[in-house]
Amino acid sequence: MLTSKAKYALRAMIDLAAQEGEGPIFIADISQRQDIPRRFLENILLELRKHGLVSSQRGKFGGYALARDPDEISFADVIRAIDGPLALTPCTSRTRYQRCEDCHEARCPLRGPLGQVRDASAAILETTTLAGALKPRRRSPVKR
Repeated sequence: MLTSKAKYALRAMIDLAAQEGEGPIFIADISQRQDIPRRFLENILLELRKHGLVSSQRGKFGGYALARDPDEISFADVIRAIDGPLALTPCTSRTRYQRCEDCHEARCPLRGPLGQVRDASAAILETTTLAGALKPRRRSPVKR
């Protein structure tokens, strides 16, 4: 499950993408627009800066801005920066593979299906960009 921290990070990054080209954005403005506690947002933005997703500028006209174009930052980039791997288990992670302590990989009945879940989730999250999230969405017909 996505943590609150990752959800807030995605909302803050989409907010920054919407303000792209307007210069650095104050934390207080993002916090207010997105209803994110300011202290929590400060920590999130520092972490995103460490991962090269945002840049910061100090001073009277300081604030935060995206470090790359909104078309180049995916949801997967943000989630990995905040929550770590997308996989549900360490042995199905593509970016931080680890063998599970209690598992015999060759006979594990979980590894295959959980690997498929990881691949399907990653395919969506890696192709969904901040810019794409700002575009109006077409509603798909409701199946009954």
